[in-house]
Formats: sequence, structure tokens, C-alpha cells
Amino acid sequence: MTLTTGLSQLDVLEAESIHVMREVAAEFERPGLLFSGGKDSIVMLHLAQKAFWPARIPFPLVHVDTGHNFDEVLAFRDRRASELSARLVVAKVQDDIDAGRVREVPGGLRNPLQTTTLLRAIEEGRYDAVFGGARRDEEKARAKERFFSFRDAFGQWDPKNQRPELWNLYNGKHAPGEHIRVFPLSNWTELDVWRYIAREHIEVPDIYYAHEREVFERDGMLLGVTEHSMPRDGEVVSTRVVRYRTVGDASCTGAVASPAATPQEVVEEVAATRITERGATRADDRASEAAMEDRKKEGYF
Repeated sequence: MTLTTGLSQLDVLEAESIHVMREVAAEFERPGLLFSGGKDSIVMLHLAQKAFWPARIPFPLVHVDTGHNFDEVLAFRDRRASELSARLVVAKVQDDIDAGRVREVPGGLRNPLQTTTLLRAIEEGRYDAVFGGARRDEEKARAKERFFSFRDAFGQWDPKNQRPELWNLYNGKHAPGEHIRVFPLSNWTELDVWRYIAREHIEVPDIYYAHEREVFERDGMLLGVTEHSMPRDGEVVSTRVVRYRTVGDASCTGAVASPAATPQEVVEEVAATRITERGATRADDRASEAAMEDRKKEGYF
């Protein structure tokens, strides 16, 4: 697709995201970039490199580690941060469990516990702006977000208390204790992300591509066999060729049967699908119709 500006759709999205990142660097004192090693945060990191090249990225990388992440993704996270000589700040959910700030339900998901750890990390780092890789096409609650998402002193989000963003002007005003969540990829889609990964030759963890894995089916999802996701009685384990469309906790993120082994093959597969990546593969979003919105109102990203 070529727009009247002569730029491709990806060029326009890239320029928009870089503009947002530079605005944050100019307006805020202590921004941080949420980096999990997932594809969206990888693309966001790539955009940050472009935005501030040849200087180093002028803010730390922050990861909320639930302790149930995929090993491949954590290894990629650490290696990428090291390659860029970036400061990596890891906030662990386990620390909040040990301190009694949150309570883990035996056999339950840890994703809902991330909010407390994220808010603690923001407070300890005194971040006044936090970049997130959320996109509006992912989920209906995220479709309500602006590029600059105002959060109150408790880190909470009120969809009715957001600011207009006319003519690419962003209002970052906030009082001490408040902060802004910033979503540079708001207008991107899953297909855009993969087309950009293919165009820019961006490396992502291997689990995003077809590979053999032991899986079992639960609630219509294919869960990988890991120390954090084990089959129950009656759940049959089989070895299948799968890949992951989105990467969260191993305990709640499902794989999809797929032969797509290259970025271009993933592009073709995503272009043909009619099911969103989170709707198809994330158990934490199936708790209720408003699961994501409820968590966002509590401070989730």
C-alpha cells in the first residue's frame, strides 16, 4: 500500500512511532521502556534505536518477570540488552509474593499478579513515562487507549479521563506521583509488526517460528509442557509442529499449529487468519468479557 505522501504504510507507522518516542524523550525526565523479549517490545526497541541513533537509547529497559516466562524469551531479553549496552531493570513477581504484597493461588496464573510488581517498579524507578508495546488491534480495551495514556497516583487507568490527541499533539502534563503510559505501536496491527520484522530483518526468539514441541490441549489451546504448565489427568501429550503468536507466561500462553518458519511465511499466515492473537492463545484474557479492561483499571499495561 502506498499513501499519497509517497511513503509506504510501514514508513508512515515507523515515522509516527519514532515521533512519539522523541516527544517522550523531550517532555519527560525519567522514561522507561517495557521490554519482555516479545515481538512487540522487540520492534519497539528497534524503533528506539532508530529514533536516537547514533546515541545510545536514553532510557532503561524494564521487565516485569513473573517467574513463569519461556526460557528462550528470557535468554533473548538478556542477550539483546547486553548487545545494546542498555540498562536492564528486572522487577520480579516472586519478590512481591515473598514480601506478602500479593498472594499466589496454588495452580493459578501469575499474570494477574504483574500489576503490583509493575507499579512497584515504576515507583522505585521514579519513571514518569513508561513505553509499552500494546496495540489497539489486540483487544477491545486496548482499542480505547491513546498514545499518551494518563495514569493517576495509584497507577490506575480511567478510559473516561484521557486527553484528546489532535494534530499529533500529546499532553504529557502530570502531577508528582502520576505518570503516563506511552504506546508507540498503537496504530500497528499484528500483520504490520510481522511485515516490519521481515523488512528490517529483526531477530525474534525462535519460538515465534515453527518448531517441534510437546503440547497438550486445554480449553481449546495447545499448551507447551514446561515446569509451569503440566498436563492434568486425561490430557494427552503429543509432539506437534507449532509456533507462538504472542508470548506471555508459559502457563497461560497457547501455541498454534503452524508450518511458518520464516518471517515471510508468518506474514502470509497472519494475513489469512481471522482470529486475534490474544483471543486465540491467551488464557488470562478469557476470564471474562472485560478481563483486560478490569486489569488496566487496576494499573496493568
